[in-house]
Amino acid sequence: MAPKVACWHLMLLLFYFLVTACHLFAASHGATDAEILVNFKNSLSTNSLLHDWNVSGIPPCTGGSDNWVGLRCNDDGTIDKLLLEDMGLNGTIDMDILMQLPKLRTLSFMNNSLEGPMPEVKKLASLRNLYLSNNSFSGKIDEDAFDGMNSLKEVYLAHNEFTGEIPRSLVLVRKLTKLSLEGNQFGGNLPDFPQENLGVFNAAGNNFKGQIPTSLADFSPGSFAGNQGLCGKPLPACKSSRKKTIVIIAVVVVAVVALSATVVLACIRFGDAVVALSATVVLACIRFGDGKKEAQSSDPFGDGKMGDRGQLHFVRHDRDRFDLQDLLRASAEVLGSGIFGSSYKAVLLDGPAMVVKKFRHMSSVGKEEFHDHMRRLGALSHPNLLPLVAYYYRKEDKLLVSDFIENGSLASRLHGKRSPGKPWIDWPTRLRIVKGVAKGLAYLYKEFPTLALPHGHLKSSNVLLDDTFDPLLTDYALVPVVNKDHSQRFMVAYKSPECSRSDRPNRKTDVWSLGILILEILTGKFPENYLTLGKGGDADLATWVSSVVREEWTGEVFDMDMMRTKNCEGEMLKLLKIGMCCCEWNLERRWDLKEAVAKIEELKERDNDDWSNSYASEGEVSSSRAVTDDDFPFSVTS
Repeated sequence: MAPKVACWHLMLLLFYFLVTACHLFAASHGATDAEILVNFKNSLSTNSLLHDWNVSGIPPCTGGSDNWVGLRCNDDGTIDKLLLEDMGLNGTIDMDILMQLPKLRTLSFMNNSLEGPMPEVKKLASLRNLYLSNNSFSGKIDEDAFDGMNSLKEVYLAHNEFTGEIPRSLVLVRKLTKLSLEGNQFGGNLPDFPQENLGVFNAAGNNFKGQIPTSLADFSPGSFAGNQGLCGKPLPACKSSRKKTIVIIAVVVVAVVALSATVVLACIRFGDAVVALSATVVLACIRFGDGKKEAQSSDPFGDGKMGDRGQLHFVRHDRDRFDLQDLLRASAEVLGSGIFGSSYKAVLLDGPAMVVKKFRHMSSVGKEEFHDHMRRLGALSHPNLLPLVAYYYRKEDKLLVSDFIENGSLASRLHGKRSPGKPWIDWPTRLRIVKGVAKGLAYLYKEFPTLALPHGHLKSSNVLLDDTFDPLLTDYALVPVVNKDHSQRFMVAYKSPECSRSDRPNRKTDVWSLGILILEILTGKFPENYLTLGKGGDADLATWVSSVVREEWTGEVFDMDMMRTKNCEGEMLKLLKIGMCCCEWNLERRWDLKEAVAKIEELKERDNDDWSNSYASEGEVSSSRAVTDDDFPFSVTS
C-alpha cells in the first residue's frame, strides 16, 4: 500500500503545481483588465465603494467609455487613469497587480486611509501623475524609489507620515513640474532641483533645515512654512556662522588652558564649566499662498455613482443649465485641497469655467435642512459675494458649484510667487478690497440675523478678486451645515479667543476674523496660527503688530509694496487702528461689525493735511515716534 499512497500523493502534488502554473500564466499573460482590477480590489482591506467592480458584469472600459467607478479609459478600451479618491480605502497598494495595466498613466489614492511604506511606484515606469496625499503612508522613501520614471510630471505626497530625506531619484526626475510634500516628517537639507519647469513646490510642515537652494528661492514663503531650521530667500537670511565659530574657538582655547592647568596643578580641582550656545531663527514673514495645483483631475466630483442617480440643483435662474454629466465630461484641474475637501476647475464643453467644491464634512445635516439652506444661499445677491450657482446632495458628499474667478484669491496675490508682469497691490487697491469685504460681511449680517457666525470662515484665501480687483467672499454661511466637531476644529472663526477658550462664537467673532484679515492686508504677513490644525487661539499676527507699533513705528508694520503709494500713511494708520480694535480680546471692548464698517467707509486713498501734519513734518510718517496707549487704548493679548 505504501507505494500506491506515495504515487497518489505525487499525482496530487503535480496537479497542484499545474493549477498554480495555469493561474500564474493567466494572471501574467491572459488576465483581463476586469480580473486585474478585481484582484486589486480584493487586495485592499476596505473596498465597499468598489462594489460594481465585478468580472461578471460589463467590462471596465468600452472604447473610450468608463463603465466602472474610479476609471478613465483610452479610446482603445485600455485603462488610462485609476482615480480612487475619498473612498475610505484601507490597506496597502499592491503594485505587482497594477503593473499588469500597461497603459496606466495616472494613479490617485488621495484622501483615503492607506498605509505602509512608499508603494513601489517605479514598477509603473510609464506613470505620469502620482497622487498619494492625505493617507497614512510612513517611513523613509528608498533612494531609488523613482528610478526609471522618465515620464513622471506630478507627484503629490502631502499629509502622510514620510520621514528621512527627499530621495535623489525623485530630485532627478527630469520632467517633474509639480511636487507636493507638505505635512510630513521629511528632514535634512532641501536638494537643488534642476528642473526648469518646476512650477509647483510645497515643503511646508516638515523638518527641513539649512539654506534654501537657489532653484527654489522664487517660490512663496508659505511653501517652506513650519520648517524651523530653514533660512535664506524667500525666508529671512541665514545667520552668519562667523560669530558661532569664534565662540567655539574660544571654548576650545579655554578648554586647552584648563587642561594644561589641570596637569600642572594636579591637586586643584575645578568645577564643571558648561558653555551654552543658543541660536534663534525667527521666521518673521511667514506667507502662505493658495498652493494652486493645476493638476489634471482625478474623478473630481464623486465616486461615479452620482452620474446615474443624482442631479444638480440650480439656485440661480440667470445661468445656463447643465447637468452632472456635463461636469463629469468637462476638462478639469485640481485647484487645491482644503479643510473641507478638494476644489476643481471644470471647463464645460462650449461653456464657461466653473469651480466645483467637494465637501466631506456635512454628513450630520438632514437632506431637507441642507436643501433649505442652499436655497437660502442661492437667494443672496451682493456685488461682494461669489454667488452659489448649483449644488448636489448625497449623504456622504456634497458639491457646491460657483463661477471660476480668473484673478484668483487675495492670499495668492499677497503671498504667492509673483510672475513677470503681475502687478503689486497698491494702497488704493487694498483699501478697496477691505471696503468690499466689509460691505459683503455687513450684507451677510443683515441676511442672517439669527446666526452667530454669518460668515464663519473669513480669510484671505476665501476672498477672490475679480478682473477689477473688487473682492468676492466665498465659503460664507456654511456653519449651519458643517459638522460641528469639524467646524470647531478647523474653521477660522473658531480660532478667535472666545472660541479657543469656550467654543462659544457670537456676533463679534466674525469681526475678529475681519480684524486679522485687515492686519494681513496691511502687513503682507500670513497669520501663522491659521496654518495649524485644530484651534489656534494664538493671536500671533495681532500680538506682533501690537508689540511693534508700541515699541517702534508703523513703518515697521506696513508691507513695503503698499508703501510705494505716497501720502497715504495717515489713512493706513487709521485702518491699522480699526484692525486692532476688531482684534480686541475683550469681547465687550471689541468693536461690533456696524462700528467697524462705518469707520472703514470713512477711509480715503490719500491723507488730508491735518492728519499728515499731526504725525510728521513734510507729509511723511516714516519713523517720527512710537504709538502709545493713548493711540490704541485696548489690548490684543490675553
